[in-house]
Amino acid sequence: MKILVVDDEFIALEGIVTKIKKLYPGAVVAGFRQVDEALLFASSMKPEIAFLDIEMRRVNGVELARKLIKMDPGINIVFATGYEEYMKDAFELHASGYILKPITDEKIKNEIDNLRNKVNTKSLRVRAQTFGNFELFIDGVPVKFQYNRTKEVFAYFIDRKGALCSSNELGAILWPDDPASHTSYISNIRQDLFNTFTQKDCQDVLVRQKGVMGINPDLIECDYYEWLKGRTDEYVYSGEYMSQYAWAEETNAFLQMKGLYHDNG
Repeated sequence: MKILVVDDEFIALEGIVTKIKKLYPGAVVAGFRQVDEALLFASSMKPEIAFLDIEMRRVNGVELARKLIKMDPGINIVFATGYEEYMKDAFELHASGYILKPITDEKIKNEIDNLRNKVNTKSLRVRAQTFGNFELFIDGVPVKFQYNRTKEVFAYFIDRKGALCSSNELGAILWPDDPASHTSYISNIRQDLFNTFTQKDCQDVLVRQKGVMGINPDLIECDYYEWLKGRTDEYVYSGEYMSQYAWAEETNAFLQMKGLYHDNG
């Protein structure tokens, strides 16, 4: 879910952006005081929702709304203002909502829960960073596991993009010289993964079947996945992928070739 916020008052802008991020930690929230910057963001990112002040120094929020609707007729416009007299304009624009300042968490949530044009408001709580060193976050906080190798196993699941992995495959990847002697350790790692994600109420990210395990990639925000979809301006690959893991070199070579192909295309 991508949300644009425009208000020329710094404190007001920071307040609403902070509230939205708290309510929807997986959303992309961008706040702007300058209209030209907001329009540039909208043209490239295609936000589903725009919270707009109306009485701004250099532009009227109603006029800004018209420009955003022209760019994307499906955008949800929510006016967030201290003035009641623009309700008629909002109605004529078929705005999704109109809330009066002060803006509260309850007002924001009510508008997003009742949008004119429905969007997927389910936040992706799990984020994987693969470019550079691998890092894993839940609700913006780095994930800590009981075993050191558990993080690497999850990184390998990310690399596999949803393909399920057996214990034998994991053993061959983590301990290529002696996989058989680590069978019990792999069982502990699998349990560590399940326990950690269950404690965070994110167990639906994991896919477990008899003898195999993996992830549901649709429930994970990942720079690697988004880059493969063509979002190369937002997710910049600079030649490094999961740098701390030797087994990731094959994918890194693929990314380097694909990056060159994009450059030449």
